[in-house]
Amino acid sequence: MKLRQDAWTEENDLLLAETVLRHVREGSTQLNAFEEVGDVLERTSAACGFRWNAVVRYNYEKALQLAKKFRKEKLRHAKGEDAKKKLLYTPSESSYIQTDVSSNFDRYLNDEQDLEYGVELDQEFGSFVETDTENDESVEVTHNEEPTTEIYSSIPSVQNQYQSQIQTPPASPMNTRKSSITMFDVIQFLQGLSSSQIGSDRLVRENDQLKRELMQLQERNSQLQRQVEKLEKDATTVQEDYETMMKIMNRARKLVLFEEEEKPAATSFRMDKNGNLEKIAE
Repeated sequence: MKLRQDAWTEENDLLLAETVLRHVREGSTQLNAFEEVGDVLERTSAACGFRWNAVVRYNYEKALQLAKKFRKEKLRHAKGEDAKKKLLYTPSESSYIQTDVSSNFDRYLNDEQDLEYGVELDQEFGSFVETDTENDESVEVTHNEEPTTEIYSSIPSVQNQYQSQIQTPPASPMNTRKSSITMFDVIQFLQGLSSSQIGSDRLVRENDQLKRELMQLQERNSQLQRQVEKLEKDATTVQEDYETMMKIMNRARKLVLFEEEEKPAATSFRMDKNGNLEKIAE
């Protein structure tokens, strides 16, 4: 895959994250960090701000919160002397020209973040002033002493978190997807594919068998239909022959009866031993 010549690389993102976190931790502004990164990478501060807010910031949310917390603790123990933000980087003349052109866009990108950060600082600093007026002695001791052990213990955690964020950038979704696929997953996928192929072959064979049985049944049905038609035709023929025969028999019976009625009755005689004829009564 071809990349644009002005595309952002992982090194550029790491530099941007490192610079922004350093400026936030030391009390500077994100806009000042964008100007510094823009001078190093020969980009506008607007481009750096857009890259930070669109992509890089989501990978360093925890580190950014720790940097803000570190800044609050530092302001609390400084007794408000460094409450105002200090710009860590002074842009060159050329960068001033670029900043004038893109300042409105930069302010739009960072206005919400700086406003939220300023409100948090004001709240923390206000609570500190109230505590200061109530307990002057404790404030003087805190001012003369070194930062407490809790703050010292929090500083290495912030630095370690910051170093871990820089040294081990979050893996891309593509790398995570590749690392999550194991040989066991591949074997399971192939086994599932094989079983599904076997099941599909079995279904194909059953389908072919059912098709053959259907064809046989259709052929048998056709034969039976032909036999039924033949039997119906034979039955019709037999019925016609029967009717014809009955007509013939009725006609013959009528003729016999008619002839018997027309034929005279014949006299029967019987001869006795003496040779005389006797009439036999009917």
